[in-house]
Amino acid sequence: MATPLPKPAPHPSRLSKADQARLRDFYARIRRDASTMAGYPSAMDYDYSELKDLLDYSLNNVGDPFVDSTSKVDSREFEREALEFWARLMRAPEDDWWGYITNGGTEGNLYGLYLARERYPKGIVYFSQDTHYSVTKNLHFLNLRNIMIRSQPNGELDYDDLRETLKVNRDAPPIIFANIGTTMTEAKDDLGKINEILDELAIPNRYIHSDAAMCGGFAPFLEPRPRFDFADGADSIAISGHKFIGSPMPCGIVLARKSHVNRIASAIAYIGNLDTTITGSRNGHTPVIMWHAVRALGEDGLRERARASLALADYTEQAFRRAGVDAWRNPDAITVVFPAVSDSLQRKWQLATAKGISHVILMPHITRDHIEAIVADVAAELRENEQP
Repeated sequence: MATPLPKPAPHPSRLSKADQARLRDFYARIRRDASTMAGYPSAMDYDYSELKDLLDYSLNNVGDPFVDSTSKVDSREFEREALEFWARLMRAPEDDWWGYITNGGTEGNLYGLYLARERYPKGIVYFSQDTHYSVTKNLHFLNLRNIMIRSQPNGELDYDDLRETLKVNRDAPPIIFANIGTTMTEAKDDLGKINEILDELAIPNRYIHSDAAMCGGFAPFLEPRPRFDFADGADSIAISGHKFIGSPMPCGIVLARKSHVNRIASAIAYIGNLDTTITGSRNGHTPVIMWHAVRALGEDGLRERARASLALADYTEQAFRRAGVDAWRNPDAITVVFPAVSDSLQRKWQLATAKGISHVILMPHITRDHIEAIVADVAAELRENEQP
């Protein structure tokens, strides 16, 4: 047996004094800015210090996580366990699911659309006005025919417009891109209603992808549970890992029916594995991070995490209203929406703003102190703008 490589010994920095000082300043700036990020959905209350020694190694989970490779410096065993946890929560069919840890929600959505195209090469993708901007890019990559459907005022898909549009395009199989938490208002499209429309129109050939990047980490714990997962008719689901779950680097989870994945699998002799992913070489650190999260939190911890964020979202909505700000949120959302604020407040609190609205997202690291300061700033600006 080969002798294990010794742990790399610490050595004096090879950087100049100026570069070392620059990194110290950068770290201080990141710590400061992280404390005021209230409008973007990245949880920052995690502790992965137990994994720091893994940064001494280049972990590459090249290829299919369920097939061992001749490249052994990987974390496949942890990836499989993390995927099994989320497949169970997404109510995936026991013998017909597959997945991998991605670079983020956009890759997961690209993968779902890729599977849909291979299943229905002549299909048409239907997506709403409030769908994430990256989806049009993915559609361009895949050269997929597509039609944008109107959104309701709350950001949810307009089901009447979907029905009427499907009626005049019944010659092409529909590929439905459903939002499970839109970017600005956290609206959730209802797979139950979507399937009812498809059944009503007698359209048997269909593919539904759930973009659950925003809400996938907590949607299974909502009551009533949204209709968004495999049991509700999804063929593939994308979840973000660095949002509600929390990760120091962008990552995500994509799950799909294995019968769809089998269409694209091909054996690669070089790695002794199957080519079933988008990128080939993949980050081997993020699967361990996702494994650590589910082992440390478990279902009970994630459920409590969701409960606390929802409670703070309710508090935030009411606090804005008490201060005279016209705030609102969708049912069971952790995103609170209010009229667009000035550029200075957008920068101060990193508030995402578009189409006349701004929002705060009650990720688990946000506290009441944050909310009280934000509400005070927004209310003061509103009063100032109302003065003659």
